[in-house]
Amino acid sequence: MSDIQELIDLLVEFRDERDWGQFHDSKNLALALSIEAAELNELFLWKKDAESENVDRERLKEELADVFAYALMLAEKNGLSVSEIVKNKILKNAEKYPVEKSRSSSAKYNKD
Repeated sequence: MSDIQELIDLLVEFRDERDWGQFHDSKNLALALSIEAAELNELFLWKKDAESENVDRERLKEELADVFAYALMLAEKNGLSVSEIVKNKILKNAEKYPVEKSRSSSAKYNKD
């Protein structure tokens, strides 16, 4: 069993023990993910670049865990393999941003 599947199993067990599955439709999971991502962003809001590298690490861990947990639950709800969809996205991005055109550049590259 992969580490990702182990996490999903733990999350599902946690959810099911509390009978929260009834609230975990795709819409609510996506909204919860967005709210947790906003809480993650809030850690960096109004900070200068140097300050943003020194945010409260405990809060950073908490917010990242929330974002990741909701992303995993949304994937699970929709029968998606996280490993598969992330690998596919990496391959897609490799085509969209070839090394020879995008190395050391943060500029948006549009394939024409």
